[in-house]
Amino acid sequence: MPNPPVIAVVDDDEAMRLALSELVEVLSLTCRDFDRAEAFLAAYEPQVFDCLITDLSLPGMCGLELQRKLHALGSSMPIIVVTATSNPMLRTRALENGAFAYLEKPVKDKVLVGHIMSALREGEAQV
Repeated sequence: MPNPPVIAVVDDDEAMRLALSELVEVLSLTCRDFDRAEAFLAAYEPQVFDCLITDLSLPGMCGLELQRKLHALGSSMPIIVVTATSNPMLRTRALENGAFAYLEKPVKDKVLVGHIMSALREGEAQV
């Protein structure tokens, strides 16, 4: 049996991070969660994570900078931004930098699940 996809969740809000992790695990996917972008980057290795769900407003490195660093490392991993930041300019920058989706909190589980599954399908097609 193949290993389930691994989804990374980066959010400094513990309640949100746990809620996202539980949602991912209900889908029978593996989840690793991180409270900071730097912690995720310390654990990052190519081909380990299949999708990243990240907030934009993080202590230290913000979600957009995390996205840029991953791109500079050659990552094509789909990135889903889930944020309370309702800023059209940030949304545009995230999407122009290759974010798979930009969703504003609170996001409905069904919507997020749809984006996760689509991102995983797109990621498989790139392999």
